[in-house]
Amino acid sequence: MRRRNSLLGRGYLGLVMAFLYAPIAVLIVFSFNSSKSRALWTGFTLDWYKKMFTNELILSSLANTLIIAVISAVFATIIGTLAAIGINAMNRWVKSLVLNITYMPIINPEIVTGVSLMLLFVFARDRFGLPIEMGFLTLVLAHITFSIPYVILNVLPKLRQMDKNIYNAALDLGCNPSMAFTKVVIPEIMPGIISGFLMAFTFSLDDFIISYFVSGTTFSTLPITIYAMTRKKVSPEINALSTVVFIVVMLILIASNYVDAKRDAEKKPY
Repeated sequence: MRRRNSLLGRGYLGLVMAFLYAPIAVLIVFSFNSSKSRALWTGFTLDWYKKMFTNELILSSLANTLIIAVISAVFATIIGTLAAIGINAMNRWVKSLVLNITYMPIINPEIVTGVSLMLLFVFARDRFGLPIEMGFLTLVLAHITFSIPYVILNVLPKLRQMDKNIYNAALDLGCNPSMAFTKVVIPEIMPGIISGFLMAFTFSLDDFIISYFVSGTTFSTLPITIYAMTRKKVSPEINALSTVVFIVVMLILIASNYVDAKRDAEKKPY
């Protein structure tokens, strides 16, 4: 009976995995198809990858995406880490209130966030005369905004796991507050900071809806470029590009899990 339930469980898990990854598998396979057909396999080729890496529009959009992802992830990590430390030091009632406010951007539909940020930038420009034009700056600000809650969610559990007396012990041993913070607290919560940075980087890399509303007409990220290309004629170059993006995101997630698993293993008692 137990073996039968195990087989049913594995079969169900296999069906779920097939449902999730079959479209991606088809996309990856046809990125190597020698013809433009999306239903008929005519032979293996790497031509679409070669054309993709010589397409100036794709390369410039990829560069824009990576630059924005790195900058926004760094700022979101710094702001989110400091915010998590502040939230952790609050009393229970205030902490619960602030956390609920922090979670709202996560559960809020992205289209609402995108429209809200666009209206905010336009209001700040027209009402107060701030030099804000839709493009690089608005994209960076928007990506920092929606990435901060994810950093907080990754850092807070590490702060809860940390011994509350370790900071005071460092002070008693001669550290000043700055040294105790950088030499003791930061290393203790570093796995959460790294996970938060990787998550912020991945979400920035992947975001389309919010970027679509705040990018303007002269600046484009890779998801927006792909969307524009699919509205005309779907080229196999898009398959190749999507495959590369999928592999990069997958490698980032594997690296993140590997770092977490390695640190957890190091902390286990022998």
